[in-house]
Amino acid sequence: MAVVAATALATPLLLAVSPHHGHPSHDPAREAAKLSRKLVDGSSAKDAFRHLERFQAIADSADGHRAAGSLGHDASAAYVYRLLQKAGYRVGYQAFDFVYTETLAEKLSVVSPTPRDIGIKAMTYTRSTPEGGITAALAVVPADDTTGCEAADYGGATFTGKIALIKRGGCSFAQKQEAASVAGAAGAVIYNNTEGVLSGTLGDVASGKIPTGGLTLAEGEKLVADLAKGEVKVSFEIRQLQEERTTRNVVAETRGGNAAKTVMLGAHLDSVTDGPGINDNGSGSAGLLEVALELAKTHRDPANKVRFAWWSAEENGLLGSEAYVAKLSDAQREKIALYLNFDMIASPNGAQFVFDGDDSDGVGEGPGPEGSAQLERDINDFLDRKGKPHTGTDFTGRSDYGPFIEAGIPSGGTDTGAEGIKTAAQAETFGGTAGIAYDPCYHAACDDLDNIDMGHFDTNIDVIANAVGTYAHDLRSLARPVPAAPATGEPGVGGGLREGHAQGVTE
Repeated sequence: MAVVAATALATPLLLAVSPHHGHPSHDPAREAAKLSRKLVDGSSAKDAFRHLERFQAIADSADGHRAAGSLGHDASAAYVYRLLQKAGYRVGYQAFDFVYTETLAEKLSVVSPTPRDIGIKAMTYTRSTPEGGITAALAVVPADDTTGCEAADYGGATFTGKIALIKRGGCSFAQKQEAASVAGAAGAVIYNNTEGVLSGTLGDVASGKIPTGGLTLAEGEKLVADLAKGEVKVSFEIRQLQEERTTRNVVAETRGGNAAKTVMLGAHLDSVTDGPGINDNGSGSAGLLEVALELAKTHRDPANKVRFAWWSAEENGLLGSEAYVAKLSDAQREKIALYLNFDMIASPNGAQFVFDGDDSDGVGEGPGPEGSAQLERDINDFLDRKGKPHTGTDFTGRSDYGPFIEAGIPSGGTDTGAEGIKTAAQAETFGGTAGIAYDPCYHAACDDLDNIDMGHFDTNIDVIANAVGTYAHDLRSLARPVPAAPATGEPGVGGGLREGHAQGVTE
């Protein structure tokens, strides 16, 4: 992808080491504790909510969303930029080109034997059907550990001109629809292998071979059962606008602090085109902004450089954070001591999740880079001191920590859940309702100001504030070993939460 210079921070690290390399006469732990207390006391969900109100007003005036490449996102980025500039940060844009997508139609209905409509989500970068769609028979791919990933999976039936029904798992969505295309399928419908909606991407425009959409597990299994009784014919329409546009990350940093020990935190600012994205991810963006403004009010010169980022095009596949990390030289990358990510921190039926830096849950992906375990421990210790329950969640690579982990940068953060289904145990621990999504308005028009849990919002803003205050002065906890812990992962608790969170999901 093309990444072009925009303003002062177009090169990701516009840093000259401050002449003040901290406060050698002061105790780092004492300075960190003092600043973290001040930031936690001064940063609140009530104050951050005003930023959410602004994001909502922007979306209301801009086709109902704040998607990357749209006027809504541009206005959101300008709002964040202006406040940070006024607060005294070194702030700028990092521009990059990407392919903007906007779904024009996503419809699936059974024509025969028993007509009914089925909810479907268009995959990002899918090919489009003709306007009005196509009518064709369904053909199911037999389910196994790698359903629909290989040519042999399509050998037992005729797929030519049909819509392939494929279960998720084993390989990327792009691989599945490409294999179905080679088998002659006119389209692909991929159904989930876990509860919740399936909102994903094929990765890029070149990967899209046939019109492809996602279904829930329940809808997929019902279609499989119907096919076992005989032919099922469907009407299928997936159409998507795709055009090259430019969008921008907003990056701000303190003027003081040791650049060789840069503390970095980020949140994605863009929404999907289906709604204003007030929880996803206005919440993380607003929380990060409020803490940054509170830090500026302290008029302190931190020992370490503190950098904040508001990413664009996360919903298109983590493109903003990927663009940023791709521009880092080896020397610049080594200066980033840690990265913390905050995405969906106020889900209305949420739970308090902390990224599993050491893989102690034993679920899904392995541990993060060295130092990630310490970030998890520090967040957990803070939540314990606040008396807030918490549980682990897997590093699936499906939010903006992904590129940082790939670059070997210690990473962590929190969220409160997306389309995953809350368990009975989680409802007992965190409140809310079991059996429904952590955020029932995930990637929907109802993700508005009414879709915010102020309790979760406040807790996670405190997490951000404590991390900023602590690491701005003291990074020594990153060198303290974390005792090995037995695996305690529980499906749906420690792992799998982020299944399908961003449109960046590819498998």
